[in-house]
Amino acid sequence: MPLQKNQVLTLTIERLSNDGNGVAHSPDGEAVFVPGTAPGDEADVRIVKDCGRYAFGILDSLRTPSPDRIPVDCAVAGPCGGCSLRHLDYAAELRAKQESVTDAFRRIGGLDVPVLDALPSPEVDRYRNKVQFPVGRDKNGAPCIGFYAGRTHRIVPCPDCKLQPGVLNDIGNALCAFFAANHIQPYDEATGKGLVRHIFLRRGAHSGQIMVCIVCTRPKLPHSAELAAQLQAQFPAIATILVNVNAKNTNVILGTETHTLSGPGFIEDTLCGVPVRLGPLSFYQVNTLAAERLYGIAADYAQLQPEDLLLDLYCGMGTIGLSMADRCRELIGVEIVPEAIESAKANAARMGSAVAAKSRFFCADAGKAASQLAAEGLHPDVIVLDPPRKGCDEATLSAVVQMSPRRVVYVSCNPSTAARDAKWLEEKGYHAEKVQPVDLFPRTKHVEAIVSLQREI
Repeated sequence: MPLQKNQVLTLTIERLSNDGNGVAHSPDGEAVFVPGTAPGDEADVRIVKDCGRYAFGILDSLRTPSPDRIPVDCAVAGPCGGCSLRHLDYAAELRAKQESVTDAFRRIGGLDVPVLDALPSPEVDRYRNKVQFPVGRDKNGAPCIGFYAGRTHRIVPCPDCKLQPGVLNDIGNALCAFFAANHIQPYDEATGKGLVRHIFLRRGAHSGQIMVCIVCTRPKLPHSAELAAQLQAQFPAIATILVNVNAKNTNVILGTETHTLSGPGFIEDTLCGVPVRLGPLSFYQVNTLAAERLYGIAADYAQLQPEDLLLDLYCGMGTIGLSMADRCRELIGVEIVPEAIESAKANAARMGSAVAAKSRFFCADAGKAASQLAAEGLHPDVIVLDPPRKGCDEATLSAVVQMSPRRVVYVSCNPSTAARDAKWLEEKGYHAEKVQPVDLFPRTKHVEAIVSLQREI
């Protein structure tokens, strides 16, 4: 019998889904997904939509809380939705993430591969080195920072996001106070009027250097010299201040035009000993300390030998491959973003002549480049894959198999596509030995995973 909208059921939450929602079952056995719940909660759940084989509900009232439930320490966690697991004890969050990775590899990959316990992040709060605050107005009409409520462009004011270092929140609030004092208007999507769209901040976890990038509809920001002087006097760690121009009616945050108000236009930091320069367009892992743990495990799984050729596909700024450069004879990196490749070459040069001499980076689509390298008879001993959320295309995987590396290390931000691709590689002669989840995004539903694969034929 179909569930009815607004019907209230008393259910027990059994586990978390891959999206971070609680999963319960109706008396008829239909799965019901309920956000904001914890495994072990007994709750009254109001059905909001029945899709046939499954339904969605909302928490109407909590009868018996789970022992893993903790008080939520952020006033806007619900409407913001960014910290979808802030109501969950961190040990329980790690267990849920390990279970979700295990489920993906068994259900999607059909693989009975050992999935290890999820490794915790060294920092559970204040860990992000990047924040992109949309700028809007608070209930009094004053400029404010916040985040978009789920599936909307309605800004939820958030003066102190607990995922960001406190200093980044302070800078965002100081900028809003300056905008208010100088009558600088936030952008209004509905009317297309206003100047300031976003405040984009980066902070080097090791260097402490901070980049401030103000995204505006026009390049001219009133009182910009005064703003730069005030900011750097108040926050000495600010190394550079930029204005990025985005005049388009788009969901994309950054435009292609950037002007420097102060400093060199970038900040510097290190990741696994690799020196990096970060501008507003640089891709960089948002949790530096956990990323160093992730890359360290990837290096262990690679089992590189001194005479090995390492191929790093989807290499980005080259940080994974360069962090392993001292363990191999030669490194080749491939990435489709031109700016990332230029950064990778510069990073290699900053590591010294020995690393620069053994490293080559190419700007190309990973699949096409892998196919071309395979056609040229390249035989890497180890291949590292770090694709986007959609995973690898079949051309890339086919080229990997054609090049026949001894080992493949697959770094994934989406365990579902990693499981799919691992299954494909298993069918072509590679054995998935183990999977290591690593929590780069505490208090959120996201988790990274590393798959170790060994050639069998």
